[in-house]
Order: sequence, then C-alpha cells, then structure tokens
Amino acid sequence: MSVSSASGTTVSDRPVPARSPGRARVWLLVAGIALAALNLRTAVTSVGPLLDEMRGALGMNGSIAGVLTTLPVLCFAVIGSAGPLLAHRFGERRVVAGALACLAIGLVARAAVGSVWLFLLFSALALVGGALGNVLIPAIIKRSFPHRVGVLTAVYTTAMALGTTLAAGITVPVADAAGSWRAGLGVWFVLAVIALMPWLGLLRRDTAAGGGHATVTMRSLLRTRLAWLMAAYFGSQSLQAYVAFGWIAQIFIDNGISRQEAGLMLAVLTAISVPVSLVLPSLAARMRNQFPLVALMVVFYVSGYVGMIAAPAAGAWVWSILIGLGAGAFPLALTMIALRSRHAATTAALSAFTQCIGYLIAGAGPLLFGVLHDLSGGWTVPYMLVFAMLVVQGVCGWRISRPRHIEDELGARTAA
Repeated sequence: MSVSSASGTTVSDRPVPARSPGRARVWLLVAGIALAALNLRTAVTSVGPLLDEMRGALGMNGSIAGVLTTLPVLCFAVIGSAGPLLAHRFGERRVVAGALACLAIGLVARAAVGSVWLFLLFSALALVGGALGNVLIPAIIKRSFPHRVGVLTAVYTTAMALGTTLAAGITVPVADAAGSWRAGLGVWFVLAVIALMPWLGLLRRDTAAGGGHATVTMRSLLRTRLAWLMAAYFGSQSLQAYVAFGWIAQIFIDNGISRQEAGLMLAVLTAISVPVSLVLPSLAARMRNQFPLVALMVVFYVSGYVGMIAAPAAGAWVWSILIGLGAGAFPLALTMIALRSRHAATTAALSAFTQCIGYLIAGAGPLLFGVLHDLSGGWTVPYMLVFAMLVVQGVCGWRISRPRHIEDELGARTAA
C-alpha cells in the first residue's frame, strides 16, 4: 500500500529494507558516521576559547564577534534546510562527503586569512559540514540500519558529544604549544580530512535519489501537527543547552566562584553528554512510548536550575551535573526524528524541518537570556525564560512520545 504526500510525492507504507553490502562496507559506513559526527561541532566549539586572541589579531569589534557566535545556529537552520533537496538530487553520501570537504577547506582557510570578513566567510563554509551532517546522518542511519536505529544513533550522538568536548578542551593547549591561535583553529582540519576518507570509499555505492523513494518536501510537513511538535521540542531543548553553555560559567563567577573553577564546571556539564549520548538513544528505541525519558530530562533541568537559584555556590558541582544530564534531551530528540518516520527520505525531511525551526528558536535563547539579565539586574528573571521553555519541552515531548509516524499524517491529509 502507498499514499501520496501533500507535495505530490509517493510514500510507501512498507519499511525501507536494509541494504546488504559486505561486512567491510558496513563497518566502513559505521566508521564514516562516527568520524563525521566527531567533526560536526569542532568549527563551533574551537572558536570560543580563542575569541579574545582572534578579535585582537583580526580587528574584530563586539558586533562582528556577536555575528560570529550567532553564525552556527543560522547556518544550521538555513543550510540544513537544503539537505533533503541536495540528497535527492546528488545522493546522501555524496552530499555528506561534499559537506566534509567544505568543512576541511573552511577550517584551514579561516585559520590562514587576515581579513575579518574572509574569516566569517570561511567559517560559514566550515559550518556547511555541520549543517548538512545534522540533517542527513539520521536519514542515512534510517536507510542503512532500519533495525539498529537506537544503536547507530548512540554512536552518532556520542561521537558528536566527544568532538564537541575535545574541541573545547584541546584548542587552547594546541594554540599555546604552537604559539599561535591559528594553529589551535587549523588543527581540526586534519580530523575533517580523516573523516572524509570513509565517505570517499562509500561513494561508489551511493544512489542519486535515496533508495528509490521520492522526497517528502518540507512544504508538505508544514501542514502536519507532528512536525511542528517535533520542531518545538527540538528548539526548546536546544535553547536550554545554548543558554547553559553560554551563561552558566558567568552565573557561577557572579556568585563568587573563580573563573578557573567555573570553566571546569562548564567542561563537566559538557562532558556529561558523552555517556548520556551513549545510553539514551538505544534505550529510547526499545521503548514504545518515550515520555518517561522526556520527563526525566525535564526533572534534571528543573532540579539543576532550582539549585542554581537557591544555592549557586554551595552546590555548584551538583547543579552542573544535573543540567548536563538534562542536556540528554538532545540525543533523545535526534532519536525521536528517526522513530517518528518510516523511510529515510521522510527522516531527512523531518530532520531538516525540525532542526531548521528548532535552531532558529534556540539561537534567540542566549540573547534573550542576556537581555533579561541586563533589564532586571540579576539572574532570577532570566531563569523564568528557561522554566517557560521547559514547560514547552515537557508538553511537546509528551505529545511526540506517542507511537506514530509522520507518514500517517501526510497520508491522512491527502485522503482528506
């Protein structure tokens, strides 16, 4: 049986069968997914630790620095939305390989230029890799490992969390050892080139149109309730993470904690995501309804923020760990994208829609949090923003946790 989407494309009710390449090619694809994921955030988290040195060397004023820190979410939203269309035209693996090539070129080029505008341009080129990888790797997992979505999503999100942590922690030591901030930024080019190698080996087996299924467009998803609920959930949980990464160290410092210790607590918060990403996707994939996990992530966040309000210095390490556990909502959200779609083409469209809208929501979070802090002169009012978004996260998470698929809504709308 098949149904037609609102965009006029045909979507079969039967799950996409797993491809059966040789064992060596299967492991090559797993390695490609893991290595690509390891690179998806290096262009982002390698910048922050060196921002002061870069600003001095490039003559970057505060406004341009603000553009640089906002650029990732804009690229993830805008460039990521083109992922399904590019994959339908050129094939998923070709697009991922091209994205990793853009990442490598952008990383090495921005470390070499002396113009602030060229630095921004090549930063945007590097972010192409993260933007397209965000959208297409879940679809590749769905197509190639339809019965191992939880396990492969765990590999993907754990590698992404590890890469995020490594880039944040190693960039400064590399720059110090080499005596240049350019070396600290450019060194990640090597990892991007390594990640590209498996995908070049896989291109021979790539298909131009994603396994024979016509692409479900983002326009067709605009009229489905589940897609909007997924986007709201992804955006609300991402906003929490961006606020925590951007502001939690400053909150600790304002409450009498040294800068060094505040930085260590932020590192702990980030590192917690590695074991959480390893466990949560597989657990979610085995559950018929994922709401217990959704609720648990909200409870972790609420407990951490309440502790930050009541005794920020006394229990700082505990609050950091709780907020880091709450950030497990991110790998859960990525897992849900695959679980709420039957086919790889639909997964790619839903991934693009969810992340495009979600990152636009998330990008406003740190800015609004800072504005509320400036207007109120304290941290209590800004906390109201994160609590309000936790309500959104909980409600939307409850709605998307019920077992169903986006294709059912597309088919129902067509029948109507």
